[in-house]
Amino acid sequence: MIILDHGVALLAVVTWFAAAVTMALRRTGTAFVLLVAALLVTAGRVASVAFLAGRGWWFVQEKVLLGVPMLVAASAAAALLARPRPRAPSSGRGVVALFTAAYAAVAGFVLTFLVGYPLTLGGGLIAVALVAGAGLLTARVLSRPVEEQPGPAVLAEVSRRRFLGVAGGVAGGVVVAGAAGTGAGLSAWTGAEAGDLGGGRAHTSRSAVPVTDLTGPATPAPGGMRRTHTLVARKATVRLEAGPSVDAWTFGGTLPGPPITATQGDLIEVELANHDIDEGVTLHWHGYDVPCANDGAAGVTQEVVARGGRFVYRFRADQAGTYWYHTHHASHLGVRRGLYGTLVVKPRQEARPAGLDLTLPVHTFDGAVVLSGGAEHLAPAGSLVRLRLINTDSDPHRFALAGTPFTVAAVDGRDLHQPGQVSRKTLRLAAGGRHDLEFVMPGTPVSLSLDGGATLWVRPAAGATAATEDVSGWPELDLLTYGTATREPLRTAPAGRHFTLVLDRGLAMVDGAPAYAQTVNGRGHPSIPHQLVAEGDVVRFTVVNRSLETHPWHLHGHPVLVLSVDGRPSTGSPLWVDTFDVRPGEVWEVAFRAANPGVWMNHCHNLPHAHQGMMLQLRYDGVTTPFDGTHTAGTGHGH
Repeated sequence: MIILDHGVALLAVVTWFAAAVTMALRRTGTAFVLLVAALLVTAGRVASVAFLAGRGWWFVQEKVLLGVPMLVAASAAAALLARPRPRAPSSGRGVVALFTAAYAAVAGFVLTFLVGYPLTLGGGLIAVALVAGAGLLTARVLSRPVEEQPGPAVLAEVSRRRFLGVAGGVAGGVVVAGAAGTGAGLSAWTGAEAGDLGGGRAHTSRSAVPVTDLTGPATPAPGGMRRTHTLVARKATVRLEAGPSVDAWTFGGTLPGPPITATQGDLIEVELANHDIDEGVTLHWHGYDVPCANDGAAGVTQEVVARGGRFVYRFRADQAGTYWYHTHHASHLGVRRGLYGTLVVKPRQEARPAGLDLTLPVHTFDGAVVLSGGAEHLAPAGSLVRLRLINTDSDPHRFALAGTPFTVAAVDGRDLHQPGQVSRKTLRLAAGGRHDLEFVMPGTPVSLSLDGGATLWVRPAAGATAATEDVSGWPELDLLTYGTATREPLRTAPAGRHFTLVLDRGLAMVDGAPAYAQTVNGRGHPSIPHQLVAEGDVVRFTVVNRSLETHPWHLHGHPVLVLSVDGRPSTGSPLWVDTFDVRPGEVWEVAFRAANPGVWMNHCHNLPHAHQGMMLQLRYDGVTTPFDGTHTAGTGHGH
């Protein structure tokens, strides 16, 4: 519906300009036809906005408050002044009115793409001033007598002095008011406000604690062990598993970096050393609820690890599941070039260990999509197979498992409740997301396809063959209804704080420079107000996507419970995720309990989008950072 509305808005621009130009050329008959067409398109524009309003006020605010009223008013004036009159020459007033309607159509179109949500007083006044000024300029140009043309000037019917005086006075007043309003808006763009309380109360009782003190346990749980790793960030030329060599940024010279595995209760200790990455590196444990000091957000929880530097991360592996790690400094560059790896924590006691347990990260290198982990595997018939799918890209991928029924045992590292058997369904995996698939190996081969192409086979014996199935027509598995519902108190708990994040594109300041940015509530990083919470709060997010791009949303340090998508409630297993795809036009409702104090990044995990401004911070009451508090990227702003 968003695309349709954009299309109708653009068509209004075209038809009104066509009518105006044709009338100015004195092709009256054709101009009248185009005028009727423009009026019909304007009616269609009103209808499309009314329909879109059913999706929520966020999608239509600037249209309802300014774009459509301005277009309708200008269209009515054009219809009145430009209508054909028997035995009368074409009206100069009609030509100006037609052009003004065209300018109003342009203003409405531009408002959506450059201003978006929320519409400010300054932005609205500037739009009105521009339309009025353009109409005034058109009147001046068309009012000049044409030497080759006999008869009166085009605008002889009107009192030019009166028209110009009134229009100039109105336009001048609007410009002054608009400049004042815009000046106030620009001053607000320069930095983040004190914060957004989400409708909750401010808390001041907690003693200030720096994020560097939030380190968590320093020893394993009883029965656990200490697992130490050293990751050296370095440039290397690496041959891909099924493709050419690439010049990469790596951890330890491999793609992906060394796998980190542990058993629940172990203490993980990783020393990061930066050998030659000039941009700097950190380690973020994607989806893992580490203590805040170990989160790896440069400028917020630590300084960036510069070339030649070192940093030690230490946390207890209390959560079993499938996760991954990656640099969180200039990661729109670093992750794409290879600074990532996998993290798998197994439960201390498994009901039925998998006979074949594969960790399969997908990544795109220079346009080549690579599923690491090998293309051929053997598993005896009757054995349990577990496939851990990890999307390390900035865009979603689609998987399909053919040859056997399976279950989605876990999403984003959290087990689903009583998941059912699935056959002939595709799985959409959000950027940064993970799905764990389990199946009992049949006596025939099983294939896993990635984005429509078979990339991995599991065979019961060497040489076993099977035809490749066409999965292109398979429907997508709906995780909102998958699995068995169980009591989840957070679903009905009243939210102490409620934040709305409207995702869009528009003009905004990003790291101190004007840009056509990826925005949250009309602003870009770091001027988006911090979300302020207190430990123990029930927090709800409403995430709205006004744009034409998918935004995989990721909050550090907390899984969120999906409540609904587009008003459709989650009725299957409680669905806890750390990254969720908000597609164009979608509205997601999610909730979590604030139980991990810190200063946490909250951003789009399409990493170029984060780089272009779509990120903010969630801050706990009483937690401070000794760093500059701005998560930037040295040679380029962003995530």
